[in-house]
Amino acid sequence: MAERGLVVSAPGKVILHGEHAVVHGKAALAVALGLRTFLCLRPGGEGRLRVRLPGVGVLRSWERPGLSALRERLGADLDESKPPSAELLEALKEFAGIPAEASGPDSLAILAFLYMCLAISAKYGDVPSVDIVVWSELPTGAGLGSSAAYAVCLAAALLHACGAISCPLKDGEITARWTEEEMTLINSWAFQGERVIHGNPSGVDNAVGTWGGALRYQSGKIKALKRVPTLRILLTNTKVPRSTKVLVAGVKEKILKFPAIMNPVLDSIDAISQECQSVLEAMPANPSPEHYPVLEELFDINQHHLNVIGVGHPSLDRLCRVTASHGLHSKLTGAGGGGCGITLLRPDTTPQAVEAAKRDLCACGFECWETDIGAPGVTLHSSSSLKAQVLHELSES
Repeated sequence: MAERGLVVSAPGKVILHGEHAVVHGKAALAVALGLRTFLCLRPGGEGRLRVRLPGVGVLRSWERPGLSALRERLGADLDESKPPSAELLEALKEFAGIPAEASGPDSLAILAFLYMCLAISAKYGDVPSVDIVVWSELPTGAGLGSSAAYAVCLAAALLHACGAISCPLKDGEITARWTEEEMTLINSWAFQGERVIHGNPSGVDNAVGTWGGALRYQSGKIKALKRVPTLRILLTNTKVPRSTKVLVAGVKEKILKFPAIMNPVLDSIDAISQECQSVLEAMPANPSPEHYPVLEELFDINQHHLNVIGVGHPSLDRLCRVTASHGLHSKLTGAGGGGCGITLLRPDTTPQAVEAAKRDLCACGFECWETDIGAPGVTLHSSSSLKAQVLHELSES
């Protein structure tokens, strides 16, 4: 490992179309977000592993002999072909001194790190003494795949540290990607990390974090879309908290109560996902501006459908109204009931229009980012490819 360390990044995700309908067997399109999580792996002090996550206030280190002893004790429980058991997670909590009922992002991040470190070293040999720092542009708990981006970065870094995957970055290159085979391995370990954090995840978030671009998800099957364009968006967090579980249950109740009314709405959302996929796949070969009005109209129709199935919220209506006043089209993304919305920016949208929209959204008390979708998946960086803020955050404090 180079003395200066290794920097890996992975993108967050947004659902473009198909949220909620996907629970009922319809297609959803998930796309990689331009906001990323970055991990820096450096050779560490002799005989210990240290992890620092400034975003969630974590700074922990463990002696390697203690980790080895724990790995021996856990043995077959670390088999990556099955979900991490409740007993295994209890043992990890006890080892890390985390209270049994703790479920905050800091505790879950530590558990995922310990699990992946022990399970990967059990299979591929010891993880050397390293210092790991992780910093993210993604807010946590906003449905933007921040935990999966973390798990993907950890999987890539730990697999590399053990020698299970190569270092594809050649001299003079500023970024590099792993081979398809290596990315499949990164993805499978990231999924295990997501299982520690979420219990029973779909696998979509870690797949987007690994492969990037856009994926179609339906009835448990995940398929990468062929070449997709990078689209500019505004991502807005209304900061209105919501319970995904409660929203999903509400949709199910409506479908049971009014099946003849609600099932056609789900079919229509499914058709929107299909239509959007066709447009996205046609765009790279024919990047004409006429695709954008179609994408905008699909945003509008889907947003109305999401209100019909009961997952809208006054804050999201306001977001749509504010952006419409600037000639822009928006929809909620993810669970709804608050949370985040996305606004499509056309190639001819002027910087002034974008700034004015952002200003008005921030005046509502929302948080707003100008970013893009269709971003690359897990990537290895040379320090010259990183923005000053990222370098600053990853440097030793």
